[in-house]
Amino acid sequence: MGKLIKNHWARLIVLTAAVYQIFAAIHGFFWPKVFWDFATKNFDGAVKPVPILQIINLLFGIFILAWEWPLGIVTHSILHRSIEARLVIYPMSALVALLLYQGTNAGLYYLIGVGVYFWAFSEGEIVCPVPWTLPRRYMASKV
Repeated sequence: MGKLIKNHWARLIVLTAAVYQIFAAIHGFFWPKVFWDFATKNFDGAVKPVPILQIINLLFGIFILAWEWPLGIVTHSILHRSIEARLVIYPMSALVALLLYQGTNAGLYYLIGVGVYFWAFSEGEIVCPVPWTLPRRYMASKV
């Protein structure tokens, strides 16, 4: 049996969350609603008349989708290989997604992905420069 590569699993979870966040932001343009409107109406200005929260969700979703897929310009960068950067940015994206009513599932997926990335980080996993590959084992040559 193989060993579970947690950063690949977390990548799939976060890709799902990013796609969900993009669709939630687009849905929010047509039906603007803040998740916490049952408690207070103070956040309604973030979604209507100017869709600020929807635009922020859309930008976060596109950025994270490009980061996790990844695009060619991101592939060999330090940002792509950094689990620490993911552990900083994804909770912010989860917070933004959880504020929008349509994005609550995406926010929960981000939090699960952060937990799995933290698990991978605590076990010393690395993200390879080439996406979806395994780290190479360097065998000592026999002399």
